[in-house]
Amino acid sequence: MISIVICSVNPEDLSRVKQSIENTIGVPFEILAFDNNVLRKGICEIYNMGTRQARYEIICFMHEDIEMITANWGQKLVSIFDGNAQLGLLGVAGGGYKSVVPSSWYNADLELNGAFYCNLLQGFKYSGKEEFLDYRNPRNEKLSKVASIDGCWMCTRKSIAEQYPFDDKLLTGFHAYDIDLSLAIGTNYEVAVTYEILLRHFSEGAFSKDWEEAILKVHEKWSTILPVNTDGLDESQLLRYERRAFKAFHNRQLDQGSSYKRLAGILWKARKSRIFAGGKWYKLYADLWRVWKKRL
Repeated sequence: MISIVICSVNPEDLSRVKQSIENTIGVPFEILAFDNNVLRKGICEIYNMGTRQARYEIICFMHEDIEMITANWGQKLVSIFDGNAQLGLLGVAGGGYKSVVPSSWYNADLELNGAFYCNLLQGFKYSGKEEFLDYRNPRNEKLSKVASIDGCWMCTRKSIAEQYPFDDKLLTGFHAYDIDLSLAIGTNYEVAVTYEILLRHFSEGAFSKDWEEAILKVHEKWSTILPVNTDGLDESQLLRYERRAFKAFHNRQLDQGSSYKRLAGILWKARKSRIFAGGKWYKLYADLWRVWKKRL
């Protein structure tokens, strides 16, 4: 009933997650684990290989550094898809607003965020912080519609994965594929977070230069549909929020050594957003110039 696709680089992690799946899933399944120490491909290419080989209609794209906790979660997953015909992509963490400002599936600006939806045990492999249950369900729902989800655990139908394959031409590494897939599938289906399935994620995200470059590619690709506002935030206020978030983004980028020219180029690629219609995107250049001048 469920095909599970894993891009693996750590045999111990893979063995652990396989055991947790076998112990908890509760329905017929297959695990398609690809040893990327041998294949050395980007995660999008690996996941597309998994889609082609999958025997079952529901596919889970899963990191190997997780542990499934909920008993019979496979039955719950099948039931969720059976009960929601418009559901195209399901995760355990996501954001209700995907900004024009380059960002992860959640946004740095708290007022801009919309809501945050999450249900997982979050570990911290790199920082050493203590694990905690990250449960955020602002509307007390079983299923929350979101703009984009986190890629540690993503489930869809095989027919939808074939209709919207991972963009392995644009994204050749290991970042931003979750946002890209969320935005692609979200054009015709619902993207959602479930609170009925709990897993443990052993490591936090790492925001490297490669991550940033992948995010910029995805934002350019989807500039005409951003922002995605599933939380129904007041559209008349979005320009103000985005301008403020861009200022914060510019300051962070300048702190990291970015040039004015590079930041202006990012703004140029974002100009197609509906909230910048009528030449309003010029205001972003004025904001950037003011931020830049303060540093001269």
